Amino acid sequence: MIGRVHSIESFGTVDGPGIRMVIFLSGCPMRCLYCHNPDTWDPRGGTPTTVGELLDQFEHARHFYKRGGITVSGGEPLVQIGFVTELFEEAKKRGIHTCLDTSGITFRPDSPGILASFDRLMAVTDLVMLDIKHIDPAEHEKLCSQPQAPVMAFAAYLEAKKIPVWIRHVVVPGITDKEEYLYRLGRYLGTLKNIKALDVLPYHDMGKAKYEKLGIPYALEDVKPLPQSEAAKARAVILGGMRDSRNIAL
Repeated sequence: MIGRVHSIESFGTVDGPGIRMVIFLSGCPMRCLYCHNPDTWDPRGGTPTTVGELLDQFEHARHFYKRGGITVSGGEPLVQIGFVTELFEEAKKRGIHTCLDTSGITFRPDSPGILASFDRLMAVTDLVMLDIKHIDPAEHEKLCSQPQAPVMAFAAYLEAKKIPVWIRHVVVPGITDKEEYLYRLGRYLGTLKNIKALDVLPYHDMGKAKYEKLGIPYALEDVKPLPQSEAAKARAVILGGMRDSRNIAL
């Protein structure tokens, strides 16, 4: 099977446990206002690549990845779910830890075919990094131009499957940085029993140059980057909601 690979980070340290080979695939149905990789949106973009080529690259530097593995990100990697599944199946045969970084937007629990494809992928997935964009359904659609329902359905599916999950959430001034939303997110996360970590990331505008190059207007032109200290405060609010929900702490 041929996948379309946007880029590869050979020494990733923030996309799962340990040092990892991070594969960014092309294609994404989301149009998040803060997206810093608009060059990954086109599913026809990237370089045609085989599973064998990717695993050969991994094996060439495997000594670096002893406590890490492979993470597939995007774009939205599940746009190419068949390719990701084949890659992870082959990786597991070699004893490689597999991690999926996704928004879950392509999940459809009412479609037997799609559900079967997710079941097959999850059978060879060690960890999911789930990016929850916004806890409020209406605000989610404004932010991402996509409904929230598939994301929440995917989160419930992962819990039922007992797949370990790391949550990622970007704090954007004026959009997701409101205490009400952060607390609600925490209350929701506290209901899930498979959450293993919480990454709260500050909004940045380092992708502006890409928008200019592609001739795409940047929607958050006047929004200033969020200081790391404010992201830490936001994380504390989320954790407070989680503790209130199920008396846990990360």
